[in-house]
Amino acid sequence: MARIELDRVAHSYMDTPRGEADWALRRLEHVWEDGGAYALLGPSGCGKTTLLNVISGLLQPTEGRILYDGQDVTALAPQQRNIAQVFQFPVIYDTMTVAENLAFPLRNRKFDRDYVARRVREVAEMLDLAGDLDRRAERLGADAKQKISLGRGLVRPNVAAILFDEPLTVIDPQLKWHLRRKLKQIHEASNITLVYVTHDQNEALTFAEKVVVMYEGQVVQIGTPQELFEAPGHTFVGYFIGSPGMNLLPCTLDGGEAVVEGGGRIALPEDVVARAAGTNAALELGIRPEFLRFDPRGREGLPVLVQAVEDLGNYKILSLRLGERTMKAKVAEDSEPPGEAGSLVFPAEWTKLYAGGHLVG
Repeated sequence: MARIELDRVAHSYMDTPRGEADWALRRLEHVWEDGGAYALLGPSGCGKTTLLNVISGLLQPTEGRILYDGQDVTALAPQQRNIAQVFQFPVIYDTMTVAENLAFPLRNRKFDRDYVARRVREVAEMLDLAGDLDRRAERLGADAKQKISLGRGLVRPNVAAILFDEPLTVIDPQLKWHLRRKLKQIHEASNITLVYVTHDQNEALTFAEKVVVMYEGQVVQIGTPQELFEAPGHTFVGYFIGSPGMNLLPCTLDGGEAVVEGGGRIALPEDVVARAAGTNAALELGIRPEFLRFDPRGREGLPVLVQAVEDLGNYKILSLRLGERTMKAKVAEDSEPPGEAGSLVFPAEWTKLYAGGHLVG
């Protein structure tokens, strides 16, 4: 197990990068603590796999250093870093049995036969593969093959970290929950550093202790699932996490209030207004649909028109017209049915202010 540190790491696939768009990874400084469970979350093309390959040694960064427990490993190959990597498609030998696949990394390293047999049994039991040890891998389903791929990393002693590159993409949706739960159990039992790459927010939020959100080659926020939901540090995080994502409204400041399109005024905390004063960056209000309060009688808040109502079983999503903008509000299934109009209340504790995309305060 290892503490992995990124020291001013940046990477470009071009020989002579010029502008920011030429960098797959912009300068990163981050620490993956020993024994942590992390998810790298972001859309396709944001740099997740590039970063994972830099950590593992499959790529040498254009700039910066990778440190394992304080030792510079930037120039070391993956096998010298004692890293295990699990890819989107299982990397196993179909003609071998499950036991032979699990034993292969240890036999390559000349471990004692008794030790190999003991470790194979331990890992097989951990992954619910004990009953399949004598079966050839080609006869197993995709989920079992991915377990074997995971087991080949777990079977090695003192592995520094296990890196997962979208490992559940090819798995049947009904089995994904089971495998995510198995990964969490393994982490709790072994305390190995795990880094899990995904574009699926549900996978990230249910697997990781800390989620690292990436956008256009940058880390825009690192936090617990609750922190990312309740206080997105960047408008992209608010938009990308949640269903529906965060509502965003361009605004200006006037005194202690935000003024939105159409002249509506929304009160903000004094410290937030003070920190935003004098900024030249574009300002936006952000609030999640869960925290907006819809008043069907229009007694308080800003007036809105009801465009649509989506009944999703145990709650409803309202699409509401505020000036030229559409807002989403999440209400209880048994809430009063909306008419053609109403009003929206913005609770101050859940209304965020962003300057240039970044959270103020």
